[in-house]
Amino acid sequence: MTSKNLLPNPVKAVLFDMDGVIVDSEPLHHKAYHLMFEEVGIEVPSELYASFTGQATLEICKVLCQHFKLEQSPEELVAIKRRHFKILFDGDPDFDLIPGVLTLIQDYHKNGLTLVLASSASMENINRIFKRFALDQYFKAKLSGADLVASKPHPEIFIKAAEAAGVDPAQCVVIEDSQNGIAAAKAAAIFAIAFDSPHSKDQDYSQADYVIRDFSEICFDMLQKIRASK
Repeated sequence: MTSKNLLPNPVKAVLFDMDGVIVDSEPLHHKAYHLMFEEVGIEVPSELYASFTGQATLEICKVLCQHFKLEQSPEELVAIKRRHFKILFDGDPDFDLIPGVLTLIQDYHKNGLTLVLASSASMENINRIFKRFALDQYFKAKLSGADLVASKPHPEIFIKAAEAAGVDPAQCVVIEDSQNGIAAAKAAAIFAIAFDSPHSKDQDYSQADYVIRDFSEICFDMLQKIRASK
């Protein structure tokens, strides 16, 4: 565990990313994207695909349409990808929450922190996952980057998430697993915790204020100790 700065203000709200933090749906998204690539007849280099981490599907598809000069519109690509994802999601009985995250969510909720989801996933996918794992009871609000003008690393989603929490950004914490998400949090002037999980691939966490490998490192009591040591 590493730390660059300690929390400057009391933590009142935690803003969660979803993919890679609450669930590891990246393997399903990876398959869905590559089925879409195959369907439209393109080969996406691994470097380009890795750069998409944390971005909304529509923004990714805009890049693909421009890069490969596709006849299909970005919206058509989004629809193809989401069709494949739904089939994969519904057919995977082993799909589960990331170990330790439900305990963390319940711990924060029990101790009075306001929780907001700020994900680049579509609201359809967010609702599908929240229903499957009964997460709505813990969260005050859910924001989808697909409904916003700008995508991570733009700070819009975290600025709006702080507003939804009713809390000053200085009293929020973001939990992210992607380089783009960390950059978005820092651009919103929010303390950024990077979850460096086994699922994280080729992500640069040098901008993060705090880096963890296990959610037990940032339980409610630990956040208080971090804050008190400032």
